[in-house]
Amino acid sequence: METINIVCVDDQPEVLDAVIKDLSTLAVHFNIEEAESADECLDLLDELEARGELVGLVISDHVMPGTSGVDLLGQISEDGRFAHTKKILLTGQATHKDTINAINAARIDHYFEKPWQVDELTETCRRLLTEFILDQGLDYEEILPALDQPTLYKKLKG
Repeated sequence: METINIVCVDDQPEVLDAVIKDLSTLAVHFNIEEAESADECLDLLDELEARGELVGLVISDHVMPGTSGVDLLGQISEDGRFAHTKKILLTGQATHKDTINAINAARIDHYFEKPWQVDELTETCRRLLTEFILDQGLDYEEILPALDQPTLYKKLKG
C-alpha cells in the first residue's frame, strides 16, 4: 500500500502539537507530517511527491506569517500533482471574506473554527481520507478499519 500523508500546518508549535496529538488514532494507518509555514509545507509536499508518497489531506491554519492558509490551500488546489488532496482550514481568526475565498478559491473540503472538537476533527479527517483513497482508486483492504464506513458504503453503492 502506498504511503498516504496527512500534512498539518500551523505557525504556533503548541497548536500544531495539539492537532497532531488529536489525530494520533489515524497515525496507525497514515503518516502525519508537520510544517510551521506555508513555504515549509510547499517544500514538504515537493519532497513527499518526489519520494512517490501521496498527500491525502492538508490541514492548515489561516493566519500565519507570509502566506495565509487560504492562499496556501489555493496554491495546492491549483497544483495538478495534488488534484485529489483534501483540504481543511482550521482557524480562529478568519473574516467572512476569508471564509468565502477559502471555499471559492482554495476549494477547501472542510472548515473548522478553533477550538475544535477532537471527535469531529478525527471523523472529518477519516471521511476525507476515505474519499481520497476512493477517488485515487487505491487498494484499501489493508486499512479498511481506518476508513469511514458510511462514506465507503455510499461511494461503493454508487
